[in-house]
Amino acid sequence: MINFTSHLVPPDQVRMVFPLVREAVPGLDLKTWVAFAQKIAHPKRAAESGILAVTRAGRSQPCGVFLYRREPQLPEGSVLVAEHFVAIDVVDPQPVVEALVAELDALAKRLGCAAIRVVVPGDASLLRSGLQAAGHRPRGLALWKPVSEETPRPEGNPASRAAGR
Repeated sequence: MINFTSHLVPPDQVRMVFPLVREAVPGLDLKTWVAFAQKIAHPKRAAESGILAVTRAGRSQPCGVFLYRREPQLPEGSVLVAEHFVAIDVVDPQPVVEALVAELDALAKRLGCAAIRVVVPGDASLLRSGLQAAGHRPRGLALWKPVSEETPRPEGNPASRAAGR
Protein backbone atom coordinates (compact mmCIF):
# COMPACT_ATOMS: atom_id res chain seq x y z
CA MET A 1 0.00 0.00 0.00
CA ILE A 2 1.19 3.51 -0.85
CA ASN A 3 1.69 5.82 2.12
CA PHE A 4 0.40 9.37 2.06
CA THR A 5 0.65 12.21 4.50
CA SER A 6 -2.02 14.85 4.80
CA HIS A 7 -2.02 18.35 6.17
CA LEU A 8 -4.03 21.50 6.28
CA VAL A 9 -2.35 24.01 4.02
CA PRO A 10 -1.37 27.14 5.99
CA PRO A 11 -1.76 30.59 4.40
CA ASP A 12 1.97 30.93 3.70
CA GLN A 13 1.95 27.70 1.62
CA VAL A 14 -1.13 28.21 -0.58
CA ARG A 15 1.07 28.76 -3.64
CA MET A 16 2.22 25.14 -3.34
CA VAL A 17 -1.23 23.74 -4.21
CA PHE A 18 -2.02 26.32 -6.91
CA PRO A 19 -1.15 23.97 -9.83
CA LEU A 20 -3.59 21.37 -8.46
CA VAL A 21 -6.43 23.83 -7.89
CA ARG A 22 -5.92 25.26 -11.36
CA GLU A 23 -6.79 21.79 -12.71
CA ALA A 24 -10.25 22.19 -11.15
CA VAL A 25 -10.51 25.90 -11.99
CA PRO A 26 -8.93 26.47 -15.42
CA GLY A 27 -7.96 30.07 -16.01
CA LEU A 28 -7.47 30.80 -12.31
CA ASP A 29 -4.61 33.23 -11.82
CA LEU A 30 -2.13 33.07 -8.95
CA LYS A 31 -3.00 36.49 -7.50
CA THR A 32 -6.72 35.63 -7.26
CA TRP A 33 -5.94 32.22 -5.78
CA VAL A 34 -3.58 33.56 -3.11
CA ALA A 35 -6.03 36.27 -2.00
CA PHE A 36 -8.87 33.73 -1.75
CA ALA A 37 -6.87 30.87 -0.25
CA GLN A 38 -5.16 32.88 2.47
CA LYS A 39 -8.58 33.78 3.87
CA ILE A 40 -10.01 30.25 4.00
CA ALA A 41 -6.74 28.64 5.12
CA HIS A 42 -6.26 30.72 8.26
CA PRO A 43 -5.53 28.33 11.16
CA LYS A 44 -8.08 30.08 13.40
CA ARG A 45 -10.79 29.14 10.88
CA ALA A 46 -9.79 25.46 10.47
CA ALA A 47 -13.03 24.30 12.12
CA GLU A 48 -15.02 26.25 9.51
CA SER A 49 -12.95 26.19 6.32
CA GLY A 50 -9.59 25.24 4.91
CA ILE A 51 -7.50 23.48 2.31
CA LEU A 52 -6.45 19.87 2.82
CA ALA A 53 -3.61 18.39 0.76
CA VAL A 54 -2.18 14.89 0.51
CA THR A 55 1.39 14.08 -0.45
CA ARG A 56 2.99 10.75 -1.30
CA ALA A 57 5.46 9.67 1.38
CA GLY A 58 8.94 10.84 0.47
CA ARG A 59 7.72 13.57 -1.90
CA SER A 60 7.47 17.29 -1.25
CA GLN A 61 4.76 18.32 -3.72
CA PRO A 62 1.09 17.55 -2.96
CA CYS A 63 -0.68 15.23 -5.40
CA GLY A 64 -4.21 15.79 -4.12
CA VAL A 65 -6.20 18.62 -2.62
CA PHE A 66 -9.67 19.78 -1.72
CA LEU A 67 -11.10 22.96 -0.28
CA TYR A 68 -13.65 22.54 2.46
CA ARG A 69 -16.13 24.43 4.55
CA ARG A 70 -18.55 23.44 7.26
CA GLU A 71 -22.05 24.77 6.88
CA PRO A 72 -25.46 24.29 8.43
CA GLN A 73 -27.82 22.05 6.45
CA LEU A 74 -31.37 20.93 7.04
CA PRO A 75 -32.12 18.33 8.31
CA GLU A 76 -28.61 16.98 8.98
CA GLY A 77 -27.13 19.84 10.98
CA SER A 78 -23.49 20.51 10.10
CA VAL A 79 -22.35 19.30 6.69
CA LEU A 80 -18.80 19.22 5.35
CA VAL A 81 -18.74 20.66 1.83
CA ALA A 82 -15.68 19.78 -0.27
CA GLU A 83 -15.00 21.51 -3.57
CA HIS A 84 -12.18 21.67 -6.09
CA PHE A 85 -11.36 18.05 -5.31
CA VAL A 86 -8.27 17.17 -7.38
CA ALA A 87 -6.14 14.00 -7.48
CA ILE A 88 -3.17 13.84 -9.85
CA ASP A 89 -0.58 11.16 -10.39
CA VAL A 90 1.26 10.29 -13.59
CA VAL A 91 1.20 6.54 -12.94
CA ASP A 92 -1.99 5.85 -10.95
CA PRO A 93 -4.26 8.55 -9.46
CA GLN A 94 -6.58 5.98 -7.79
CA PRO A 95 -4.52 5.75 -4.55
CA VAL A 96 -4.53 9.55 -4.38
CA VAL A 97 -8.34 9.56 -4.65
CA GLU A 98 -8.53 6.94 -1.90
CA ALA A 99 -6.23 8.98 0.37
CA LEU A 100 -8.31 12.12 -0.21
CA VAL A 101 -11.57 10.27 0.49
CA ALA A 102 -10.15 8.85 3.72
CA GLU A 103 -9.08 12.34 4.80
CA LEU A 104 -12.49 13.73 3.85
CA ASP A 105 -14.21 11.19 6.10
CA ALA A 106 -11.80 11.79 8.98
CA LEU A 107 -12.18 15.56 8.69
CA ALA A 108 -15.99 15.34 8.74
CA LYS A 109 -15.82 13.27 11.93
CA ARG A 110 -13.33 15.67 13.59
CA LEU A 111 -15.56 18.64 12.76
CA GLY A 112 -18.71 16.92 14.02
CA CYS A 113 -20.43 16.89 10.64
CA ALA A 114 -23.40 14.61 10.05
CA ALA A 115 -22.85 14.38 6.28
CA ILE A 116 -20.45 15.22 3.47
CA ARG A 117 -21.29 16.97 0.21
CA VAL A 118 -18.61 16.82 -2.49
CA VAL A 119 -18.70 18.94 -5.61
CA VAL A 120 -16.83 17.08 -8.36
CA PRO A 121 -15.53 19.24 -11.22
CA GLY A 122 -16.80 18.56 -14.74
CA ASP A 123 -16.68 14.96 -15.90
CA ALA A 124 -14.26 13.66 -13.29
CA SER A 125 -15.21 10.00 -13.59
CA LEU A 126 -12.25 8.74 -11.52
CA LEU A 127 -13.17 11.04 -8.65
CA ARG A 128 -16.83 10.14 -8.93
CA SER A 129 -16.15 6.39 -8.96
CA GLY A 130 -13.70 6.69 -6.04
CA LEU A 131 -16.23 8.63 -3.99
CA GLN A 132 -19.04 6.22 -4.85
CA ALA A 133 -16.84 3.27 -3.84
CA ALA A 134 -16.52 4.96 -0.43
CA GLY A 135 -20.30 5.25 -0.03
CA HIS A 136 -21.00 8.70 -1.50
CA ARG A 137 -24.22 8.82 -3.56
CA PRO A 138 -25.80 11.45 -5.80
CA ARG A 139 -28.39 13.52 -3.99
CA GLY A 140 -30.28 16.08 -5.98
CA LEU A 141 -28.88 18.13 -8.79
CA ALA A 142 -26.73 21.22 -8.65
CA LEU A 143 -27.25 23.77 -11.41
CA TRP A 144 -24.97 26.69 -12.15
CA LYS A 145 -25.68 30.05 -13.70
CA PRO A 146 -23.29 32.98 -13.61
CA VAL A 147 -24.95 36.27 -12.69
CA SER A 148 -24.21 39.12 -15.06
CA GLU A 149 -25.93 42.21 -16.42
CA GLU A 150 -26.28 40.52 -19.79
CA THR A 151 -28.47 37.75 -18.36
CA PRO A 152 -32.00 38.38 -19.67
CA ARG A 153 -34.87 38.17 -17.21
CA PRO A 154 -38.16 36.58 -18.23
CA GLU A 155 -40.91 39.18 -18.72
CA GLY A 156 -43.11 37.53 -16.10
CA ASN A 157 -40.41 37.66 -13.42
CA PRO A 158 -41.58 39.78 -10.42
CA ALA A 159 -38.02 41.02 -9.93
CA SER A 160 -38.06 42.44 -13.48
CA ARG A 161 -41.33 44.32 -12.81
CA ALA A 162 -40.07 45.62 -9.44
CA ALA A 163 -36.95 46.98 -11.09
CA GLY A 164 -39.09 48.75 -13.70
CA ARG A 165 -37.93 46.62 -16.60
